[in-house]
Amino acid sequence: MKLNKGFITHNDGSEKLLVSTGASKFSGLVRSNETAGFIIDCLENDTTEAEILAKMQEKFNGPKELMERDIKKIIDQLRQIGAIDD
Repeated sequence: MKLNKGFITHNDGSEKLLVSTGASKFSGLVRSNETAGFIIDCLENDTTEAEILAKMQEKFNGPKELMERDIKKIIDQLRQIGAIDD
C-alpha cells in the first residue's frame, strides 16, 4: 500500500499535513499528530502494516499492541478518504 498521488504532504513544524490536490473525491486537508505523521511518512513509499510497525518500534518506545491498533486506525481513516492505494 502507498499514499495516493492525489494527496501531498507537508511538515508544518509540529504537525504533518496531508492535502488533497483535487484529484480525489476528498476535498480538504488532514492535520496529524506525531504518530499519524510518522505513518503517513512511511506511506510515501510502498509498504505494509508490518513494515510500519517495525519502523515504529525502532523509533518509539511503547506497547506493540498499542502501535498495531494506532496503525490500523490511521490506515483505516486514510482509506476512507481515498488517501491510500493498495
